[in-house]
Amino acid sequence: MQFYSYEEFCVDVNVLAKEVKASFAPEAIVAIARGGMTLGHFLAEALEMRDLYAINSIHYEETRKLDTIEVFNVPNLSKVTRVLVVDDIIDSGETMIEIKRVLLEKYPHIELKVAAVFYKEKALLRPDFAAREATQWIKFFWDFEIDGGA
Repeated sequence: MQFYSYEEFCVDVNVLAKEVKASFAPEAIVAIARGGMTLGHFLAEALEMRDLYAINSIHYEETRKLDTIEVFNVPNLSKVTRVLVVDDIIDSGETMIEIKRVLLEKYPHIELKVAAVFYKEKALLRPDFAAREATQWIKFFWDFEIDGGA
């Protein structure tokens, strides 16, 4: 298992923000809840953007992958044309493929790109912007465990 620190994340967000700004300049960021929320917030700050939305998907239960992908809480993107979808990690790529399908079906006018902190080489989808390749299980600094005594 690899621990991914806040300090590493800050460096990676700056790198991703520069790459995104230089080649895409999105009008909106859609963060996949929950994993993409921290990246979405920090990228929105770094890019000085206010149009930050969330979308939900369920493809995992704890660490077990489910047979289905449910996408819900789809934001209204009717007034934008360039959208950056963000997540913490592209593992199999199946969830991101389904989210892209849902968004482009509902909003065929948008240009959509994907950013992730980590990606796996074997994933079915490679993000347009990524900071690191994942070669083992990642424990993010934001992974929170409630103390059993509280």
